[in-house]
Amino acid sequence: MQTTLSLPPYPRGFHIITELVEDALELPNSGVLHVFIKHTSAGLTINENADPTVLQDFESSFNHIVKENEPFYKHTFEGPDDMPAHIKSSMVGSSVTVPITNGRLQLGTWQGIYLCEFRNHGGSRKLVLTVLS
Repeated sequence: MQTTLSLPPYPRGFHIITELVEDALELPNSGVLHVFIKHTSAGLTINENADPTVLQDFESSFNHIVKENEPFYKHTFEGPDDMPAHIKSSMVGSSVTVPITNGRLQLGTWQGIYLCEFRNHGGSRKLVLTVLS
């Protein structure tokens, strides 16, 4: 089974989207869910879903590691947040895979699927959700 999920625009930062992904699917008894984002300036990862300060720390850390307005950037036409967004997206990746058991995603107790929005105004994002059973 495969479907496309259109996410609403999110502000720049890290956002837990696990429920949105689950609500878009009917999960089989067992299998694998593959989630792919069709964008080069946003990414996906799996991490802490309980403490919101983790989301803030991720944003602060990524902004510290990959800064805007670096003098060596050549790709600057789309604004100061664009090239850093491409780099950050490559760092986290464009997909996640989660096992399915007994009709449920087998995320750990404190794990959630993150949308990593690296643009100031990224707009709606499209995810391709593929369930293999």
